[in-house]
Amino acid sequence: MSEDAPAWAHERAEVSPHDPRWAARAKAESDQLADLLAPWLTEEIEHIGSTAVPGLAAKPIVDLMASVTDLDTVVEQATERLATEGWCLVPPNLDLRPWRRFYVKPDAEGHREAHLHLIQADHPRWTEQIRFRDALRSNTTLAQAYEDLKRRLATQSGHDREAYTEGKAEFVASVLES
Repeated sequence: MSEDAPAWAHERAEVSPHDPRWAARAKAESDQLADLLAPWLTEEIEHIGSTAVPGLAAKPIVDLMASVTDLDTVVEQATERLATEGWCLVPPNLDLRPWRRFYVKPDAEGHREAHLHLIQADHPRWTEQIRFRDALRSNTTLAQAYEDLKRRLATQSGHDREAYTEGKAEFVASVLES
């Protein structure tokens, strides 16, 4: 990682107890993003990830997902608008997920407080993210197993965010296959 990378680019993945304020923060961010992204949105903005599951411990970062008409057009035309609200684009060549464009919103201290996943309209990832969230919401045993996994991964590889994310992939795939 380059020396001029922002602190949030390499901060440790740490799991925190559930905070009921995450839902309110997601709603406020979603409302603001809906206005900023209105010309390109094809669906309502969704609160996804662990902070969207009541009672589930999570990294204290609200994940939001927006389905848009064209990823590159949104990046070209909306990045400046998003930047004025604190959103930082992670270049696609660093994100390495061609199905999305990814923005991070750091707080005043430079820690991640929100993620924005722009997804191409009709991409299967949209449905998968919602199905996974909803499976965790409806099954407390499954949610607890996921929390246990995330805590183990944060201890083992929290210093490596990509390894942390990759460590969850098999669990996520198994939930989506069931």
